[in-house]
Parts: sequence; C-alpha cells; structure tokens
Amino acid sequence: MLQSDGMMEYDPSIAEEFGYAAADPTNFMGVPLFEADSLINLAIRFLFNMLMSWIIVHCIYFRKSKRADYYITFLLFSATMFLLICLMENLKLQIGFTLGLFAIFGMIRYRTETVPIREMTYLFVIIGISVINGLSMAVSWAELVAANLFVIILAVILEAWGSRRQLTEKIILYEKIENIVPEKREELINDLRQRTGIEAQSVEIGHIDFLRDVAYIKVKYYINKNEENTIGTITKFK
Repeated sequence: MLQSDGMMEYDPSIAEEFGYAAADPTNFMGVPLFEADSLINLAIRFLFNMLMSWIIVHCIYFRKSKRADYYITFLLFSATMFLLICLMENLKLQIGFTLGLFAIFGMIRYRTETVPIREMTYLFVIIGISVINGLSMAVSWAELVAANLFVIILAVILEAWGSRRQLTEKIILYEKIENIVPEKREELINDLRQRTGIEAQSVEIGHIDFLRDVAYIKVKYYINKNEENTIGTITKFK
C-alpha cells in the first residue's frame, strides 16, 4: 500500500504470507523487553530472600561473631545465588551448579585464610536458603515462608544451646618440666590455674624438649557464654 509520500507502508500480514515472521516491537532478538508480572514476582521474591538472609546473618550470626567481613560476604552470596538460580531455566543444572559451587568453596576455603567451621556452616545455610527461595517459583507462599522459618527457628535453638558453657582447649608452652610427671599432675594443674587464671579441667602432655626444659601442654577448660577461643591451638604465628 502506497502512502502519499510515495513510500510503501509495512504490512505484517503480507510478511507472514510470504513466510517471514512479523516484527514484534515488544521483543528484542526474540527476548521480551518487559514483562511486568515476571519482574514484580522476581522483585518480591528477591526482597523476601534478602529479608530471610538478613535475619539469619544479622540477628543470629552477627549477634555473636561481630564479623563485618562475613556479614557482607553472606548477604552478597545470598543475592547472587538467588538471582543465578532464578534466571537459569534448567532445573538439573540449577541443583548441580549449586552443589558444585559449594563443593568448590568447601575445598578451597577461599585459599586466603582458613574459614572457621561456624562461618562455613552459615555459608551453606545462606546458599541453601537462596536455592530454596530461587527454585520455589511454583510453591505457595505459605510453604515458602514455613521452610524459611524452619531454618531460622532451628538456627536460633542451636545457637542458644551452643552458647552454654562449653569445653575448649589451649596449648601452652610450659617450662617447669619437673611438674609434667604423673605424680605431680595436681601441682601442674594448680600452677596453671594460678598463672593463667584458667580453671583447667584436665591437661595432656605433648612434645617434650629436654634440651630447653620445656613441654607443650594441652589444657582443657570451660569458657563462659559468648566467649570464643579461636587461637587456642596456635603455638606461634608463622
């Protein structure tokens, strides 16, 4: 059909008649430019996932550890993992990718430092929560909220139980070599209590150096609630 200026007007029906697909102004290279329902659903679930992760990280983990570096790491992990899972279409690939990713982190442990077991546990929890929220696009909100609350409640209970007095250990380089014999075990424990303030429950004799008259002793004792002993087994810095 000719227009007044002599230019031919494009007719989608004619293109389809000759076997050509009609151009869709809402698509770009076969991908929709904007889908309001999908975008709103993604945004709501993303905010929900971040809220659940923030409760676990801020209200449970950070309350005891006070580690701001892991605080940021966990939340970034949560956001990235959730978006990866949501935007990947193959379910088997999603699950395999998730398990493989955690296996990699479990083996390398960031390579820069030894990540404590508590932080590794919370990393797995954050990944698990993000995977659950990302894969549950067809699950009802009631089930999704219940699954997240189960994890949060379990973490609260276990943290409360683990905050009780717990037995820990410390390695001490001891110079009174005469006290390491079994007959003077009580004298050894009393000396350690007086000099370190640690209420030693038991001691274990390790490496003995008679040239320097010293011995490594592993002391087991109770720490109070909210106390930590992260370097108790370190004898010297590298």
